[in-house]
Amino acid sequence: MSEESTETLSVVVEREVPHPPEKIWRALTQPQLIDEWLMKNDFKPVVDHRFNLRADWGAVDCRVLAVEPNKTLSYTWAAYGLESVVTWTLTPTSTGTNVRMEQSGFRPDQQQAYQGAKGGWPQFFTALEQVLARID
Repeated sequence: MSEESTETLSVVVEREVPHPPEKIWRALTQPQLIDEWLMKNDFKPVVDHRFNLRADWGAVDCRVLAVEPNKTLSYTWAAYGLESVVTWTLTPTSTGTNVRMEQSGFRPDQQQAYQGAKGGWPQFFTALEQVLARID
């Protein structure tokens, strides 16, 4: 029995953006803003709050795991047999904020979901940056 069966994969996207953590936090936690860069949702930044992300292709079932305003946000992301966790980490820099998103929990046999996330998150990030540029 090899160890590989327990190993999971993560998708990490990290970018520095020229905005303060407080502003990014709003885009990560206000439903109408999440709607603009990610998906339709009924999110609340409250631990144990269950919410859905809804897209044309289906829905993601989520539950908030951790909320540390302007610093950390973590929630489960379950869809099509995938049980994963998305964690956002905001770190202030001299010119803005380092935004790190890690989605962890992809099993080796979930290549389609893994590749989809690898391709999808950079696009979500670009959309997030566009929202940040537009809001005050």
